[in-house]
Amino acid sequence: MAAFSLIELLFALGVAATLASTGVAQLTMSVDGVRAAGAARHVTSRLQQARVRAVTRNRSTALRIVRDASGYVVSVHEDGNNNGVLTADIQSGTDPQVGPVERLPDQFPGVEFGTLPGVPGAEGSLAPGTDPIRLGVSDSVTFTPTGTATPGSLYVLSRGRRQLVVRIYGETGRTRVLEYNARTRVWRGR
Repeated sequence: MAAFSLIELLFALGVAATLASTGVAQLTMSVDGVRAAGAARHVTSRLQQARVRAVTRNRSTALRIVRDASGYVVSVHEDGNNNGVLTADIQSGTDPQVGPVERLPDQFPGVEFGTLPGVPGAEGSLAPGTDPIRLGVSDSVTFTPTGTATPGSLYVLSRGRRQLVVRIYGETGRTRVLEYNARTRVWRGR
């Protein structure tokens, strides 16, 4: 029967610990990527729900994303006076909120609207800088009864620095999710 020396045993334990830590790191990266992709798909789903609501109820509907002290808050508002969904009308209660308020990190821990420093704009759009909500003058995507929308980009960032963007196309109201590869500096469809 062969015996192992203390040095051989320590070496074997060191190799096992190294392999285990590599596996944990890979698992953490995988979970981070799944959460980031899930959050982007969730945002896309919320946008499409607002679009369907606008078309079926024949009333402009907006998905509003605003920053408060603890992060970004997502809410849906419906036009109450047939002049579109406006910030002043939301504040006065004329354009009521429909459904609950959401925060991305509540459902996808470690994921929030955000941008990597120096990330270029997706599909030739302007670089987001530090503003992950790129929708023109307001922080709302408004869908009309004909299905058109406010065009723009919603940048989603994970704790592990996975950068995705949800692109909204104005004429069709459709969306597309892209992921940024920091090594190649290229956006790719998901």
